[in-house]
Amino acid sequence: MTSAVHSFSVGSFQSSNNIWLAPMAGVTDGPFRSLCLRGGAGVVCAEMVSAHALHYANPRSLRMLCVDEREKPVSMQIFGSDEQTIAEAARAAEARGADIVDINAGCPVKKINKAGAGCVLMKDPVHLGRLVAAAVKAVHVPVTLKTRISLKRGVLLGDQLAHIAESEGASAVIIHARAAEDMHGGEPDLDSMARVCRAVKIPVIGNGGIHDGKTAQAFFDAGCAGVMVGRAAVGNPFIFKDIQEELEGGTPAPLGPRRRVEIYLALIEENIARYGEKIGIGRSKKTAGYWLRDFPNAADVRGRFVRMESLADIRALFQSVVF
Repeated sequence: MTSAVHSFSVGSFQSSNNIWLAPMAGVTDGPFRSLCLRGGAGVVCAEMVSAHALHYANPRSLRMLCVDEREKPVSMQIFGSDEQTIAEAARAAEARGADIVDINAGCPVKKINKAGAGCVLMKDPVHLGRLVAAAVKAVHVPVTLKTRISLKRGVLLGDQLAHIAESEGASAVIIHARAAEDMHGGEPDLDSMARVCRAVKIPVIGNGGIHDGKTAQAFFDAGCAGVMVGRAAVGNPFIFKDIQEELEGGTPAPLGPRRRVEIYLALIEENIARYGEKIGIGRSKKTAGYWLRDFPNAADVRGRFVRMESLADIRALFQSVVF
């Protein structure tokens, strides 16, 4: 397998490699981003932040923009439906250290769509273009657009949206290669992805179902300049190095259950250090199924873990795990 991994430019930003962490709500916070950078990600993307909430100085949303040097390079994703708040949010993200500002126009979650944001923006490409233009004019860092290949299977929109984003000054587009109606299921539409790549000169970064070197290579073969890994990184933050090794002809060593539990405990401890014990543990429980798997007593350990409220109890539980 010929390696497609290389550094590449997104506007004025130079990425060390083209295998990135995708934004995931409730998952890609600071501790996890830092872990994935250690695992080889070229750029890590933060969980999306509401432009409307930032406009009203919502404390939680403002905290979501906080980054430190261990979490960089970072792309901050914002979502919203009007030009003023998108511009304000882009400036806020830049001021707090974002290397890239990304606009979400692909989230299929009803709550986001009811606010006129996420994938419903795909229905009005002209309006979406104005949002991109507003962000581009507001900041000095590169602006990217993350959207879907289509709203409904077989009705391609990605090429049109990518062209509009390019014409309004976006430095790259990130395309989830599934229709919005498919959420996170089904096979990625790589033929349509290839059409998107041919439609624009700016980099196209592919997303959706990438979990190893073979699936990443399929996106590169379609013409993508880079790829984003989402759910496959949860439970294996070293997947970025694994994919690179596989693309270079190697065979990465699997991350065994014992090592995975050790990494998960360290991540929980970082979450607690950042958010406090109650919130840190609560956030960690959201991804327990990805981390606590593939060993005989995994279901029992998960069941006990999700009922725990103290780090001391969690440490004792994980230390007692027998593989």
